[in-house]
Amino acid sequence: MNAINKLFEEKKKNILSIYFTAGFPKLNDTTVILNELISTGVDMIEIGIPFSDPLADGPTIQRSSEAALKNGMSLKLLLEQLQTANCKLPTLLMGYLNPVLQFGVENFCKRSSEVGIRGVIIPDLPMEEYISEYKSIFEKYNLKNIFLITPQTSEKRIRMIDEYSDGFIYMVSSSSTTGVKKGIDAEKEKYFKRIKEMKLKNPLVVGFGISDKKSFSKACEYANGAIIGSAFINSLEKSSNLRVSINKFIESLK
Repeated sequence: MNAINKLFEEKKKNILSIYFTAGFPKLNDTTVILNELISTGVDMIEIGIPFSDPLADGPTIQRSSEAALKNGMSLKLLLEQLQTANCKLPTLLMGYLNPVLQFGVENFCKRSSEVGIRGVIIPDLPMEEYISEYKSIFEKYNLKNIFLITPQTSEKRIRMIDEYSDGFIYMVSSSSTTGVKKGIDAEKEKYFKRIKEMKLKNPLVVGFGISDKKSFSKACEYANGAIIGSAFINSLEKSSNLRVSINKFIESLK
């Protein structure tokens, strides 16, 4: 069984997923951050593949991506770094389609699987293209492809995404970029409630705007878990000691 499926089978609520950008703050911090997150008891980890034109990302993640690229991070190097890591938790890669195409989709899936990656989030990969061109390759290497939905996604589209998903659905909390609108307002709650009432077969994880214990807990009232990215990256950016900062940040969410 894929580790993502196993997680959602064993834990139904309050799943904490943390996102960070590979190669940030420093080039070789990827495995340090990964190992420290594992030791703090988070449930799932998403590692961002730096890209020069990250359309869905807010200023914090864009800044970390730019810094990581300047540090020399690449998809090839990231996979090499993960070779020496121990992905004990469900670990996903999140990035854009262009670097994956340049690397080669099958080669990307094969190498990702070999280093312990269990899922991939590629926001600009069209669902129809995934189904017709890449689904069989992802399945060959037991990688879950995670689709995103937003407040603007139609019910028909959501039902289709649910049909072709086998892992979880990434429920984007708003139409803005990551890290822009923090907290859970009435509009977001209405959206969360609408999706919850659809009774989809796949688990739901909320992302974008989740930054602290309060917003995490509120999101988990409507979903199986939530993802924190920009707030965590901010804490890394200001850190003088990564291990201390990571432990302090995760502890603040409990």
